[in-house]
Amino acid sequence: MSYTIALNFEDGVSRFITCKAEETVLDAAYRQKINLPMDCSDGVCGTCKGHCEQGAFDMGDDYLEEALSEEEEAEGKVLTCQMVPSSDCVIQVPVASTLCKTQVGEITGQMACVESLSEDSIELMIDMDEDAELAFLPGQYINIQVPGSEETRSYSFSSCPGDKRVSFLIRNVPDGLMSGYLTRTAQSGDPLTLTGPLGSFYLRDVKRPVLMLAGGTGLAPLLSMLKVLEEKGCDQPVHMIYGVSRDDHLVKLDELDAYVQQLPHFSYTTVVADEASEHPHKGYVTHHMDAEILHDGNVDVYLCGPPPMVDAVLKHFREQDIMPASFYYEKFTPNQTSEEAA
Repeated sequence: MSYTIALNFEDGVSRFITCKAEETVLDAAYRQKINLPMDCSDGVCGTCKGHCEQGAFDMGDDYLEEALSEEEEAEGKVLTCQMVPSSDCVIQVPVASTLCKTQVGEITGQMACVESLSEDSIELMIDMDEDAELAFLPGQYINIQVPGSEETRSYSFSSCPGDKRVSFLIRNVPDGLMSGYLTRTAQSGDPLTLTGPLGSFYLRDVKRPVLMLAGGTGLAPLLSMLKVLEEKGCDQPVHMIYGVSRDDHLVKLDELDAYVQQLPHFSYTTVVADEASEHPHKGYVTHHMDAEILHDGNVDVYLCGPPPMVDAVLKHFREQDIMPASFYYEKFTPNQTSEEAA
């Protein structure tokens, strides 16, 4: 028996390790050449303290109150030198990855296919090499090196963790470096180098209703989350509002319709900003955030979209005097992805 432990460092780097039965996280990390912070390794100093966001574990009672107080333990804080997982876990490590003598992982794959979904969106699929070990949390992103250049671009996975063929929704940017490669010169079998995974925008344990807000290709990480929710099951209501600029920019609706059938409590609304559109829901996502999907603030919100959309949603919450139980968001621009989570 072994468990997968996601170590999320404060610089946005994620590394995944395998923890054997009855093995502490600290020992497992050192065995896999990741030097987590530690001084004593005996539950005395508190140097190895982190925060467990997901998963089950045993902390035993061989540590001092000075190293981990009851209040900290109630908040999910852990000592990795004492923590013995009994399931897969996600742990926040409050230092940079470089200080733990590790760095962002590099993996390779080959171009599988490129499909134009709309004038605005491209779907990229990559087959990972047989020996490539790619793990990520649903919602995270990865950097892809543009063939023929030293430049990289950041894209969120739309596929499910564990898939050997990974997929991405990419905005078709006129004269964009990656867009130009994908639309003009990309060939099946082209070698690709990816570095990651990265980011603090990922699906947490679902304990209350969920509201997903997607802007354009910001739909990608939410699709990854929905795939995981379908696999694991979800007994909480999940609603998505998916906004685009024009009618023909709406993509993956067949996939969303399938989730309506497969995920019992899932529903979604599409919104088009174009005033000339005859779409039944026009405007912006904030125009369609009705009270029933906000559950008086007892809701986890996941938002991925361009900066103006993120700012508009934050402003809407302030004006409506609503504070969601948790609010995770990711801003992106055409050339890069940046993380901000709260």
